[in-house]
Amino acid sequence: MKKKNLPLGYDDFRKVRETDRYFVDKSMMIGEFLDYSDEVTLITRPRRFGKTLNMTMLREFLDISKDSRDIFEGLTIMDTEYAEQINSRPVIYFTLKDCNAQTPEYLARVLCESLASEYHKYYAIAKEERGRIMDYALFEELYGKISARKATLEELSGSVSLLEQVVSEIYGRPVILLWDEYDTPIMSSHQYKYHDRISAFIANFYGSALKGQQHLERALLTGIQRVAKESIFSKLNNVIVYTTLDKDYAEYFGFTAQETKEILEYYGYALDADVKRMYDGYHIGDQDIYNPWSILNYCKRGELRPYWVNTSSNSLIRETLKTPMKGFREKFEELIENGSARVDINLETSYQELRTPATLWGLFCNAGYITVRKSITPRLVEIAIPNEEVKEEFQDIVSEYIGVENSYFLEMVQALTEADYECFFKNYKAVILNCTSYYDSVQNAGQFENPYHMLTLGMMISLDSLYQIKSNYETGDGRADIRMISKEPEKRAHIIIEFKCTEDVEKGAQEALEQIREKRYAAGLRAEIPEGEILCLGIAHFKKKCAMRHEVV
Repeated sequence: MKKKNLPLGYDDFRKVRETDRYFVDKSMMIGEFLDYSDEVTLITRPRRFGKTLNMTMLREFLDISKDSRDIFEGLTIMDTEYAEQINSRPVIYFTLKDCNAQTPEYLARVLCESLASEYHKYYAIAKEERGRIMDYALFEELYGKISARKATLEELSGSVSLLEQVVSEIYGRPVILLWDEYDTPIMSSHQYKYHDRISAFIANFYGSALKGQQHLERALLTGIQRVAKESIFSKLNNVIVYTTLDKDYAEYFGFTAQETKEILEYYGYALDADVKRMYDGYHIGDQDIYNPWSILNYCKRGELRPYWVNTSSNSLIRETLKTPMKGFREKFEELIENGSARVDINLETSYQELRTPATLWGLFCNAGYITVRKSITPRLVEIAIPNEEVKEEFQDIVSEYIGVENSYFLEMVQALTEADYECFFKNYKAVILNCTSYYDSVQNAGQFENPYHMLTLGMMISLDSLYQIKSNYETGDGRADIRMISKEPEKRAHIIIEFKCTEDVEKGAQEALEQIREKRYAAGLRAEIPEGEILCLGIAHFKKKCAMRHEVV
């Protein structure tokens, strides 16, 4: 039997259904939305978790100007009482996912492109009904400028609220507003350092459309950032937000374990331990969720490798790590070292408007870089890196955090696992020589007690599937800087690393190795794990010089 094509690259519900592509039925999200009474709803989820597909599904079901029964045939929603409400409301739909602009002037252009389709959709009927439309002349003028991509930000500031008014007057009832990836312009304005220049526009653009709007019945927004009640959104206090911690809407974005199992089996694969290790790990509300983009790509290619790429939030996160704030750095290092950490997390405010460690962890969570494993209190949670795919992204982030090309890391850790110590040290020295900015910044700022220790932890992030890695671990008669217990001691040695910082690096490396012997670090490890060899590494640094001594016991 010929398999259905995958919906890779398709995020429009109608196209997916009309081309008979594989579709995971999320239609009961429509019923949940209709049941709720929120005036303005915001659902925050990472990129590539199906937000646009769900929003276009809602559009097709609700839009009074469409006939959508054929494309909903066979879906769960049509076997419920909600089916009676199909194509019953005027709908305005925008997606701002492509509004990542480097300047305010370019932002105005890409916003015109995003608004143009809905303005064009309603222009003809508005022209016919212009006698009933209070501000038709203003609408026609703005339509012309948006179509020509020449409207300024000032002219666009009330563009959504004006369209709401026009569509409401056409149909004689308030509209449903669906606003996909609403936060992309805000994030890009912060990324490219012009946010202060457009803050008034942002407040008017969103505020006029969402607050005190008599022509609006309901609004649903998606994005990765929560709308804050401070600063530019101080008057926008009617938004009910559903984050990754909430049970509401939890199963509708991303694939559940059962949905993942079914799609894998359909394409001839199994939800085995390797797939789970690579792509599982997200916990949203009360659901275990898989990244749909990654699962679809795996079904297409059959290769267990990273497919998830995050763009705007990725840039913001990388930017924040160039100047790590006090209170965040320690927890970040703990997360890298252990794969989990307990942190104070704030999902109530966007990081751009209140820059604290708690809001930064909130950004990490909503962007998909971490998941909340469990809540200890409403604010104190245990976070974790979800899976191997995200861990590889973290390795790139850590490389940038430290200021080293990731390719050095990859060669170095591969050499270490293969017991090629000469190759390991050659690449280690290359890392030291190439991390000038990192070394200088930490020396000048005094942010890190031992930059080389953090450097090595960063290099080891990709090895936790092979080793149990601990730093400052009490063993023998002291604390080893780094202790790595091999999970397969018959294949690769356990590793103990001790650092020294001294001008005479050759002498320092020997002293570090002798400390491992004198403090009986290897003996302490051997008492716990009798099987396997133990590689002891003494590494000494001074500025750009380093030396290493090793022995196997």
